[in-house]
Amino acid sequence: METVDIYTDGSCLGNPGPGGWSFIIRYKNGKIKESSGSKKNTTNNRMELIAAIEAIKYFKKKTKINIYTDSKYLENGITIWIKKWKINNWKTSNKKDVKNSDLWKLLENETKNHFIKWSWVKAHNDDTLNEKADKLAKKAIGI
Repeated sequence: METVDIYTDGSCLGNPGPGGWSFIIRYKNGKIKESSGSKKNTTNNRMELIAAIEAIKYFKKKTKINIYTDSKYLENGITIWIKKWKINNWKTSNKKDVKNSDLWKLLENETKNHFIKWSWVKAHNDDTLNEKADKLAKKAIGI
């Protein structure tokens, strides 16, 4: 089974405002695949989620994926918070609707066919591929 590293990022000009997302896939042989996109009126958190969803959707066969994100919201949401949200019928501990539940459900569905390890990386800390993902997401919205 193939193993890949994926770096994701989302960016927003204003919150909400125009947003961009990106992912970079690094294969074990060193080959790189990049993709990005934008939305007219969105939030940074939605762009972070879409970046991960689009990256995982890229793989049609079961794959071992190491996802690196500088978003604690994304990492904690998919590894910790989502379990309680599902038990609480997509409500927070304060009984409010979970924000971006449409994307959290999509993300969870995409993860089911793969083995995924989520890792947080500090933003703007000289991690080459994280920095490149940040630039691609910003470029997608014209920054």
